[in-house]
Amino acid sequence: MRMPPVLAPGTAHTFLRAIELTPVDGPTDQSFEATTQYVPWPKAYGGDMVAQATAAMQATVGADRALHSMHSYFMRPVDIGATVRYDVEILRDGRGYSTRSVRGVQNGKTAFTALGSFHVQEDGPEFQQSAPESADPQTMDPETLRTAAEVLEGTTGPASEYWSHGRSFDMRHVPEPLYLTSDAGAVPTQAVWVKAFQALPDLDDAQATADLHRTALTYVCDYTILETLLRVRGLNWSSPGLATASLDHSMWFHRDGRVDDWILYAQDAISVQHNRGLAMGRFYDRSGRLLATVAQEGMIRG
Repeated sequence: MRMPPVLAPGTAHTFLRAIELTPVDGPTDQSFEATTQYVPWPKAYGGDMVAQATAAMQATVGADRALHSMHSYFMRPVDIGATVRYDVEILRDGRGYSTRSVRGVQNGKTAFTALGSFHVQEDGPEFQQSAPESADPQTMDPETLRTAAEVLEGTTGPASEYWSHGRSFDMRHVPEPLYLTSDAGAVPTQAVWVKAFQALPDLDDAQATADLHRTALTYVCDYTILETLLRVRGLNWSSPGLATASLDHSMWFHRDGRVDDWILYAQDAISVQHNRGLAMGRFYDRSGRLLATVAQEGMIRG
């Protein structure tokens, strides 16, 4: 079902609507339904499925443990504005770890599948890889960068409106974004500052609030992760004949952070071949703490 354009400019409503779950009867231990949100393209945004599956798995574990890794496959396109049922299977609940499997089903077919692992927090020594010098969050100021709306000023159409206001998150690129033009230098890296357009709600307890921000990271990560692959091929989102699709996705969560404060998403192209490519990304808060790591493979046909 094709939705009419429904945008909430300057708010986080699109994201919050996407992760609203309704418990339903299903074939597994617990099932939920959620609705994909409007995008000005033929099929739903992949981050809807990742975030909705994350929220569904989180709803089946105790408050003493948090998601630390998730591995997903995008199997079929999903309709916009349609209901997806997420069937969660409880694979294991141990003293320190829990494991969940989830399937996203639409029109009677599995469109998305994922495994998630949850961990009871433990104290221990810490180490992290710092951000690249060219993308050090402690030396970059996102407030000096142009917003998507400023980059696209003077352009019209559903895509420009969505990129400018419709994604729930302010995203500011280094170097310039690929909405309309390509990167002639074929740079295989980029940094994207990300922040929710408005404060996300504080929930009943600290763990639930931390879960919400982890879910926000899963939602926003798919918007730009393939862009380094476009850069090395000299493509942009408006290139004639461009077709892209997320194929598989892995994410590891290291530390809690708030996505309604500026977070740096440092991204690298790893390999491009056979009209597929692998990209990796790391989320840092403004103090340089590593919050999460992402690896994603995508199809890119130019």
